[in-house]
Amino acid sequence: MIAVYVTLDQRSNRLAHVLRENHAFAKGERVALLVHNSMEVVEVMVGVSKAAMVYVGLNFRMTEPELVSVLSNAQPRMIITEPEFEAMAQRLAALRNIPVLVLVLGSGGSYEAALAAASGAFAPWAHTAFPQDHFAIVYTSGTTGLPKGILFDHAAAMQHGTVACLEYEITASTRYLIQIPHNSCVNITIVPTLLAGGAVGFAESRGFSGPKLCETVERHQVTHTFLVPTMLATLLEQDPGDFPRRLASITTLGYGSSPIPAERLRTLIAKFGPIFIQLYGMAEIASIGTLLRKQDHVHALTDKPQLLASCGRPSFATTVRLVDPDGADVAAGETGEIIFGGPHTMQGYYREPERTGKALIDGWLHSGDVGRIDNEGYCYIVDRIKDLIIRGGYNLAPSEVEKVLYTHPAVLDAAVVGIPDDKWGEAVLAVVAFKPGQSATADELLQLCRASALSSIKQPERVDFIAEMPRNTIGKIDKKAVREPYWEGRRKV
Repeated sequence: MIAVYVTLDQRSNRLAHVLRENHAFAKGERVALLVHNSMEVVEVMVGVSKAAMVYVGLNFRMTEPELVSVLSNAQPRMIITEPEFEAMAQRLAALRNIPVLVLVLGSGGSYEAALAAASGAFAPWAHTAFPQDHFAIVYTSGTTGLPKGILFDHAAAMQHGTVACLEYEITASTRYLIQIPHNSCVNITIVPTLLAGGAVGFAESRGFSGPKLCETVERHQVTHTFLVPTMLATLLEQDPGDFPRRLASITTLGYGSSPIPAERLRTLIAKFGPIFIQLYGMAEIASIGTLLRKQDHVHALTDKPQLLASCGRPSFATTVRLVDPDGADVAAGETGEIIFGGPHTMQGYYREPERTGKALIDGWLHSGDVGRIDNEGYCYIVDRIKDLIIRGGYNLAPSEVEKVLYTHPAVLDAAVVGIPDDKWGEAVLAVVAFKPGQSATADELLQLCRASALSSIKQPERVDFIAEMPRNTIGKIDKKAVREPYWEGRRKV
């Protein structure tokens, strides 16, 4: 482990020298990374920080138009990528007239050549980074469909790292496997594991496989990982009976990001033991807001079954309040908007003061979720103010799909909503009303979406037709009324 950290120190020093000496980049400028999960993610993040610059990890699942939007906001001075994305990265870089370094995993490429020619000595620019300086921009989708750049300083990242270590029991002996895309793991996994001196590894995040997870866990004696509910469902479906034995080294398994049926949780706990911790939070607070801890899962199976419908109690150093539309606290048991306060809250949405002002009010981060808190402090999500669809742990903006549907000449109204799906949490449903005397088939509309720039995860699974859209008192389409029939008998969380 010591040798690995020495190597990380030297290689990140080299990258810092490349950025500040070879390219003469300045403190606070951005560097974007577009790669699949790989160990080089850590050294790029650390090297960029040592150069007193700002790390921007990109989601490789984004389409090129989405990345154009992100880079227009981040305005990076360089893109570091790998061969699979090199052609696209070169096109994106050409729009901004910035250089590209190509990282060939293992060896080779312009990235390795640049590092080989640089000094491995301590990077003096690390002295110029202070707690309040910018550390990273984390991009996540918003209700408008345009990615939001969530800006964190070094102090917030370190504070949240401490919280994650305490809540997820991360120590120097931890062996943390990152199974979801790396851009979602900066604050929740990478920083805390490095802070504790533990080991971090990366798995392929595409095409999750239970047997492959077992193989990796056994080979590396993994102690920690985080899976989205879709992965947990796959784990149960694929288990031939030996998965609990093969995953026995895991002591902490975090999950979250989308709804999960209570019965599935009972099966998971019975099969794998009390290793689960549920996370509810937002990227804007570096991830952790509330936690349904291991002991809560145990209580749920013994004397408090209602806890499986809860998202837990506030995490360490986090304050959770429920407020009415005027910002006043509501009484226990009543519903209100969930807002978060704490030292690891974002600085704001990068270069978007208006958007920041709507979400961050008097230091409190407004979630857009409606919930209630019981007398024991457990939080329950009641509904979403925002209409985001959460599919397999990814936030999808209905407006993006609706814009495509509206390009069809026969479509009068379109409402895209999430409906229950046992595997993915929510499926994407398009509900369409036609102009008088006009029509189209479901296959025709689905094909329209497939031919658009929408990524595959945003494609509707189904199209239903309605004579007239329900509307509220001011004439807007009532999304809740559209969604309700599909959720009858089930609670949308």
